[in-house]
Amino acid sequence: MSAFENILEVDQLITSFETERGLLRAVDQVSFTVPKGKTVGIVGESGCGKSVTAMSIVRLLPQPAGKILGGSILFKGHDLVHATEREMQKIRGGEIGVIFQEPMTALNPVHRIGKQITEVFRLHTKLSKKDAWDAGIEMLKSVRIPAPEKRMMDYPHQLSGGMRQRVVIAMALACKPSLLIADEPTTALDVTVQAQILDLMNRLQAEMEMSTILITHDLGVIAETCDEVVVMYAGRVVEKAPAKELFQQPLHAYTRGLLASIPTLETPSKSILNTIPGMVASLGDHAHGCRFCQRMGRTAPVSRERPRFAEVSSGHWVEMCPECYQPV
Repeated sequence: MSAFENILEVDQLITSFETERGLLRAVDQVSFTVPKGKTVGIVGESGCGKSVTAMSIVRLLPQPAGKILGGSILFKGHDLVHATEREMQKIRGGEIGVIFQEPMTALNPVHRIGKQITEVFRLHTKLSKKDAWDAGIEMLKSVRIPAPEKRMMDYPHQLSGGMRQRVVIAMALACKPSLLIADEPTTALDVTVQAQILDLMNRLQAEMEMSTILITHDLGVIAETCDEVVVMYAGRVVEKAPAKELFQQPLHAYTRGLLASIPTLETPSKSILNTIPGMVASLGDHAHGCRFCQRMGRTAPVSRERPRFAEVSSGHWVEMCPECYQPV
């Protein structure tokens, strides 16, 4: 595919952190693409590398510990791994918007909402202070915040969780980015507000013809909003496929375990929900071979040799561990 069909191409990305035990890989040769105008969901348990992958794309890894050691990140054909910091400052917030995981920490508690949202316009456009202020009010209107003129004068603590999340979305979309990275955008919100936020994101995506990376634990959100799904486990992609196909025909044991853990309307009340046995190994103890086999207590040779990642049908890729690959 050309750069115009895929707005983002991540290829063999390796991200590590400097620790007392040396360099530990949090993201281990991760590859995926984001087609223009589509939504790609990244799903997996906490600590699997979803957020680190996202922060690698926009080069916002904790410094000096976080390092991109290999691979490429092509955004509209430009390699972000080797981009200068000045180039990245133009891209962040301008061409790539980011909705951070926790809106209370994403917003500065000592500055008014108006100052924070107009700063985005002032950094990335040539708008005057007054025009930037007016544009900020329009963005708050677009995310359906009532009385936006009043809210511009409020501090973050004066807003509810749902309102703060809408402000973060408004800031991320202020400059009409080509790509939005939404990291757990509905975490800690009640179900009603969650649905409103997802509907809002879908509407704005359609209006702006924007591509989206949606990072979440919630497979229900993935099924409802995503075109393609990337399943990560222990820093690696174990399966990726069109969303409909992944839910109908999951081929990796880990993906099947995730789907089996979702309660359904047929699940009897007060019944024990399915869980995946075992624990994810700590970052410094990951096996070189199949890491899900490591969790399940399986030994050689699957724990020593890394399974190849292969396309088994059009657009459906899976890690070909003989123990974990379960063809239909």
